[in-house]
Amino acid sequence: MNLTMPIEVTERAKARIAEIAEAEGAPKKLRVAVLGGGCSGFQYEFALEDAAKPDDMVVADAVLIDPESLPLLSGSVIDFKDELIGARFAVQNPNATSSCGCGVSFSI
Repeated sequence: MNLTMPIEVTERAKARIAEIAEAEGAPKKLRVAVLGGGCSGFQYEFALEDAAKPDDMVVADAVLIDPESLPLLSGSVIDFKDELIGARFAVQNPNATSSCGCGVSFSI
């Protein structure tokens, strides 16, 4: 796993985070974390937060990543998808060797 690869946030994801912040009337950032669990070993967790914590990495002034999740997300693309089955934030992770059908769980 290459820890030096940058993390990208798509324009769609940045626009959706900005829409949410505008609707709530306050600045918001999307926290993307990797937790143990899920059907493939790891799972993504998404949450909206007002501000970064001191040790967070801030990507594209829109996404927060904690130091423990950072190596597992190295080289990833954070996107927003609006499909027939629903709208959601999604991660395209080059470190994942397999993932579940819903795209929330993965293994390395």
